[in-house]
Amino acid sequence: MTTPRVQLLLLAKTPVPGRVKTRLCPPCSPDQAATIAAAMLADTVDVLTAAPAAKRTLVVDGDLPAPPGWDRRPQRGDGLGERLAAAYADTALPGVATLLVGMDTPQLRIGHIVAACAALATAGAVLGPAEDGGWWALGLQDPAMARVLADVPMSTSDTGAATRAALSGLQVATLPTLRDVDTAADAWAVIGDCPDSRFARSVAVL
Repeated sequence: MTTPRVQLLLLAKTPVPGRVKTRLCPPCSPDQAATIAAAMLADTVDVLTAAPAAKRTLVVDGDLPAPPGWDRRPQRGDGLGERLAAAYADTALPGVATLLVGMDTPQLRIGHIVAACAALATAGAVLGPAEDGGWWALGLQDPAMARVLADVPMSTSDTGAATRAALSGLQVATLPTLRDVDTAADAWAVIGDCPDSRFARSVAVL
């Protein structure tokens, strides 16, 4: 099996207190929540930087600069679905598949990325389900197919199923299920999967 050329997108929000991970408050203060968000983002950048890729792009809300060696694109669109669709459209490369992940799964490992890229050799799409019913990763052989995301209700318990349905006609491979970190309970639950991470250290001091 030949692994296709794949570019990696990281959809992220600049970790500004009061604007990120607000569901961690309480028990966190806005500053603590932003510190945790920054740690999660840094852990994810490390994984994507180490994983093989044709290109890496930070698609960001806010003024956060791109990591060294990465490209940077601002998010655009009124809702999350539109921003996701735009992220794929704005970064599409001829003949290159696209795999997008967010910054909410600090337990992400290089193996997850390698497996996703390998699956794109035979599947038209790969979807990484999240425990809350959403998804943590979406890979597309043809990034133009992301246009369907603009009409998918986001941040609901049915988002994953609705995304899969919107990709009807494509063979969709399923990746392992991960837990997004949105609440304090999520944070404490995920620590065990990445005990040596920046994220774990940032939560442990609370």
